[in-house]
Amino acid sequence: MNPTWTQIVIQTILRKKHLKSGKIQKYSRYEIAKGLRELRIIIFSYLKDFLLISLGIVSAAFGLESFLLPNKFIDGGATGISLLLTGITSLPIYILIILVNIPFLILGLNVISKRFALKASLAIIGLAIALAFIHFPEVTNDKLLVSVFGGIFLGAGIGFSVRGGAVLDGTEVLAIFISRKLRSTIGDIIIIINIIIFSAAAYFLSFEIALYSLLTYFAASKTLDFVIEGIDEYTGVTIISTHNEEIRLMITEVLCRGVTVYKGKRGFGKKGHTNEIDIVYTVITRLEISKLNTEIEKIDPNAFVVMHSIKDTKGGMIKKRPLKQ
Repeated sequence: MNPTWTQIVIQTILRKKHLKSGKIQKYSRYEIAKGLRELRIIIFSYLKDFLLISLGIVSAAFGLESFLLPNKFIDGGATGISLLLTGITSLPIYILIILVNIPFLILGLNVISKRFALKASLAIIGLAIALAFIHFPEVTNDKLLVSVFGGIFLGAGIGFSVRGGAVLDGTEVLAIFISRKLRSTIGDIIIIINIIIFSAAAYFLSFEIALYSLLTYFAASKTLDFVIEGIDEYTGVTIISTHNEEIRLMITEVLCRGVTVYKGKRGFGKKGHTNEIDIVYTVITRLEISKLNTEIEKIDPNAFVVMHSIKDTKGGMIKKRPLKQ
């Protein structure tokens, strides 16, 4: 291996693992090769997140400039508030996108994690820059087409950014925070917030625009659901692997999530040979799916992972500890 890459692997991967011991270690070729593989996975993960967030920014900017802004239609959430204020005050949307999301980003710093807040901040700033410097042509004046396709492109943009571990709309952070305080579902909180936004649109803009904006919101919501493969906030994950103890420690120490370990039997071969194995089960948020997959790939690329949607959860570490990226 190239000496430069060897030093990079030692400094970024191997020494970080043994930092607590305080001892200077000599690493075998096998450990260095394993560290290089982890480094490649991390680089690929960051590159994938960057591409998804960039694609989300372009899609959302196109939906806003080519459809919604020229017709003064709005969406729900922080984006809808920004569009509403633009229609009322004529202030540039790229300034309002940042200003409206600042409180949500500060809240996200405390409710979720520093890494999430940083990625979300960069994504929102990227959207503001795209709106300021990239000028997309107006596609159509047909109000129905504007409401539907504006919502589709905006929803796709938000969905791609979520898959990249960030958000272009900070309303969900507020919904997570309020739901914990009031013990209600996140979906209920989002509905209440959007009712207030669309009521304001009917008052300040017009009742017709508010109705078309509702279509925009529904189109954006369905597209968002499709892009991120499910509307649920939580995902149950079952992991079957011969490295189950390492995976259990990773979930509890890296993701700070609770796990349930239960006994199972693996069956294989024509004669039905079986052997016992510990099965790891955990519940994570949809923003953590990418992180979990990356960490599992580092430990055991052949692990069998099953994910299923959960409407909501009560108690446990998932709501008691800050979310991590």
